[in-house]
Amino acid sequence: MLRCRSVLILDDHPLFRQGMVQLLHQAPDMHVAAEAAGSTDSLNLALSLDPDLVLLDLAMRELSGLEALRVMRAARLRAKVVIVTASDSGEDVVAALRCGVDGYLLKDMAPEAMLEALRAIVEGRVVIPEQLNQLLVAALRSESRPQSPEAAGLTEQETRILEKIATGLSNKEIGRELDITEGTVKVHVKHILRKLALRSRVEAAVWAVERMRV
Repeated sequence: MLRCRSVLILDDHPLFRQGMVQLLHQAPDMHVAAEAAGSTDSLNLALSLDPDLVLLDLAMRELSGLEALRVMRAARLRAKVVIVTASDSGEDVVAALRCGVDGYLLKDMAPEAMLEALRAIVEGRVVIPEQLNQLLVAALRSESRPQSPEAAGLTEQETRILEKIATGLSNKEIGRELDITEGTVKVHVKHILRKLALRSRVEAAVWAVERMRV
């Protein structure tokens, strides 16, 4: 016999809640236990209802989705918790995963895809839309990079060369300004990219502009 899963919907937008309620009413294996705006009271609702699945918006006025998720995890709520949001930011996905989310879904998903994802999450899979994978990888790579020349272990000469790279100078032009050979500049650039975990001088220039105020 098909087990019916209880779902709690917490979202500040009544229209989205209504749409999710209508969608879940079409699924014979799910029923809506309750729906409410995100607040401290709604957290108490989650703890008292003990649903199988909680759907959380990421951005809510009184309580953010991540804050609500942390409270639920601290309370050892057995429910699978899913962020359902309009945000396709890789950084938001990483933050949600670190808080212990069971799934990260986008509000513009097709209804059938949404139901399929929710069923997979209930069964124990962590689900993230495929189109977010590259953004997630990029966010993780960015977090692993040093945030300053000192943290990267750049020498004074490497830091000077990085500053020149950020201004758009070629290796030959950098060599001329610093009175070193073009070959020496190339070696330094290779070391800079390795220390910063970057793949190109364009990425190095962007990194320098963002973190060194070049």
